[in-house]
Amino acid sequence: MTITGSTVDHHATTLAPIPPQQAEPAPAAARPRFQHQGIAFGCDYNPEQWDPAVWREDVALMREAGVDLVAINIFGWAALQGPDGAFDFSALDEVVDLLHEAGIRINLGTGTSSPPPWLTTRHPEILPVVEDGTTRFPGGRQAWCPSSPVFRRAALELVDGVAERYGRHPAVALWHVSNELGCHNALCHCDESTRAFRRWLRARYGTIAELNRAWGTSFWSQRYADWDEILTPKLTLSSRNPGQVLDFHRFSSEQLLDHYRAEAAVIRRRSDLPITTNFMVTAHIRNLDYWSWAPDMDVIANDHYLDHRLGEPRTELAFAADLTRGLAGGEPWLLMEHSTGSVNWQPVNLAKEPGQLLRNSLAHVARGADGVCFFQWRASLQGSEKFHSALVPHAGTDSALWREVVELGRIVGALDEVAGTRVQADVALLFSWESWWASDAETRPTHAIEYLDQVHALYGALHDLGVSVDVVRPGADLSGYRLVVVPGLYLVGDEDAAALDAAVASGTHVLVTFYSGIVDEHDRVRPGGYPGAWRDLLGIRVEEFTPVLPGTPLVLESGAAASLWAERVEATDAAVLDRFADGPAAGRPAVTRRAGSAGAGDAWYLATLLERDDLLDLVGRVVEGAGAASAPAAGADVEITRRTAEGRAYTFVVNHGADAVEVDVRGTELVTGTVADGPFAVPAGAVRVIREEDAE
Repeated sequence: MTITGSTVDHHATTLAPIPPQQAEPAPAAARPRFQHQGIAFGCDYNPEQWDPAVWREDVALMREAGVDLVAINIFGWAALQGPDGAFDFSALDEVVDLLHEAGIRINLGTGTSSPPPWLTTRHPEILPVVEDGTTRFPGGRQAWCPSSPVFRRAALELVDGVAERYGRHPAVALWHVSNELGCHNALCHCDESTRAFRRWLRARYGTIAELNRAWGTSFWSQRYADWDEILTPKLTLSSRNPGQVLDFHRFSSEQLLDHYRAEAAVIRRRSDLPITTNFMVTAHIRNLDYWSWAPDMDVIANDHYLDHRLGEPRTELAFAADLTRGLAGGEPWLLMEHSTGSVNWQPVNLAKEPGQLLRNSLAHVARGADGVCFFQWRASLQGSEKFHSALVPHAGTDSALWREVVELGRIVGALDEVAGTRVQADVALLFSWESWWASDAETRPTHAIEYLDQVHALYGALHDLGVSVDVVRPGADLSGYRLVVVPGLYLVGDEDAAALDAAVASGTHVLVTFYSGIVDEHDRVRPGGYPGAWRDLLGIRVEEFTPVLPGTPLVLESGAAASLWAERVEATDAAVLDRFADGPAAGRPAVTRRAGSAGAGDAWYLATLLERDDLLDLVGRVVEGAGAASAPAAGADVEITRRTAEGRAYTFVVNHGADAVEVDVRGTELVTGTVADGPFAVPAGAVRVIREEDAE
């Protein structure tokens, strides 16, 4: 069936601007909720890559594997609409009907993630420009500028066509806007982006004088006299203005959020189903501030892939899952994509060992995911991702991987009763994308340490101690937490800093690490000594940073080993628990604690990057002093977490190690259907989920 009636002049060279979608998101209680029976088990499906004769086989195999949620039309634009603007939904209709007949629910993509070649050929002005001023061309994906009104109009026409066609179809359970927004095209420097950036700055600052103050443009004779003088921060001969770069990150994140809102607004005119897009909460994607995006999502969804370029990819998986749960406000969330095996985009794409697929999948469920989905259903035979793993590998169903997939589907089904429960934690870790942008600037005290180094190190210590952690934004409500950990939070505004002060005053303990509280929201240094925002809270004053060269060891008087960072600390109202024994800060405090009084919590400060075992020891002392809960049998290779709801509780044990581990829990084990009575053995490489007896 073909539907005509295009409203876009595809031969036009200019189009009127699209009004920004700046309306406040609906309150959480008023938004439609994603309804799914049990834990979803699903995948991306790209039927346009396959002959229609394969589709029926695919649907039959999906039923065999237990797949009950399928994302389609993610990259469907070129298949749905041609250069004449006419829509042809005949193939997508057939796929939708096949899935519906099989009882498989649909996560329907809008299809706008990558424009078809006819659009970029007729409108090359939509192509993104990178910081060196050169254009990036079609042939990959996301070849579009987030500020382009031409792209926006064409995309919204497609969204309206898809939403009109399927907005009331009973198989559709969830709308999927675009795909991994900003993965490649977040930072565009084209002329349209430059104009949009100026409009954004005018709205933010009001006057040129206020912008000059915020950016500190008196430095290097950068003072602006007119808005038209302002450019995006393209490459310069020297380092760039940090305030300008920071604001460009903010602007770019908001531009893509505005695009999401525009697509969502079109869908809502045609459908009352929940809408989301897939976040990329992972170590190598940093251009979107998901704290500002989360309120617009009807359900939080995330894509996550193990990154073997990291030292501890398993721990990073746990951190990403906890951060995604934080974005969801503690509510269950959806793992939209992960992999059955290797990915296609790392220098060395490692396959997963037997059992790792189950462990990785249930580690996400243990930390709040109510859905386990994969990219993709059937491994592609062509294209850039042809060596990306899938539920159905190139080897087909006569393979160990397919048998693992079927077993995983069975186990996910056995965990359906866990859906809707929440992870409980009494430790919070503050995390900020804005601080990440500002901290990892071109000019900083040392390039040997990045923001995530501290975040991952402190989170890793808590993880290895078996402590459940909520990852929350600066300024979040911290009441109810026994301990708050603040790793390297370089940038913090006054109100967000005060929220931590208030929490400590009410009895919460805190551990702050070096390079925190240094600048305000404009990347302006807080004078008077570091850490400016929390000198009084911590009872210290840092006179000078004294980083050391990589490979230079640092030793504390206790014998603890450190590296890369030291500073000249003065204890003004804190007890000194350890000092630098050598290096440029020899004799100065390295670990301090300001004891709480009159009901206040203790405030700890760490002035260096401790080696792993010594950091584990320090964090263990802080956790114990705060009275925070930890799982005794947990460790670097054993993850133990708990999900609860009124009257029921589930203990997840994910054993990555080579030896069995015993946990003291009683109830029914859901993976094997056995009884757990007292010390319960979890074999090496296994996962066990116990429905506890007499749960509180």
